Amino acid sequence: MRNDTSSTPATLRELTAHFARAGRIEQVLLRPQRRGAMLRVDAAPAIAGHGLQGDRAAARAVGGAGGVPGGGRRQVSLIQAEHLPVIAALAGHGSVDAALLRRNLVVAGLNLVAARSLFKDRPLWLRIGTTVVLEVTGPCEPCSRMEAVLGAGGYNAMRGHGGMTARVLVGGEVRAGDAVRCEAAPVA
Repeated sequence: MRNDTSSTPATLRELTAHFARAGRIEQVLLRPQRRGAMLRVDAAPAIAGHGLQGDRAAARAVGGAGGVPGGGRRQVSLIQAEHLPVIAALAGHGSVDAALLRRNLVVAGLNLVAARSLFKDRPLWLRIGTTVVLEVTGPCEPCSRMEAVLGAGGYNAMRGHGGMTARVLVGGEVRAGDAVRCEAAPVA
């Protein structure tokens, strides 16, 4: 237990920007096409305003079909590694392969829900490795496909555990093993 209260955050704004430690990228997964097989890769370039190179979300944004000026809110999807056993248990399985859940980045050791800012004027960023910066934009709700993938009740097994969506603010290489730090965006 920590006895030093001199560095304890005092306000809600300070608390929401204070994380005990960095997380880590466990897996990098790409969805090259709708309903196609996921590709597990060691690394992928993150493209600012688009997503991960080789993923259908980035291809859609670059091609303009359905693209949003400045990029959409769902450029990259992330799921908490710690939620995989929970989803498996709720779906009645011994384990669940993250690739079945169709999320791009599996992150361990960092609460992704807490990485979404509570304050519009004070966003939080996820810094991956030394260069990539993501902004968490919202929950990544499960789709009806989870019922087929996980079996009856699979959709509800994932509700609340489906992960988060993010947009790429600063591009660079995302690698399995990279540290993931949550930090307050600089004040403009």
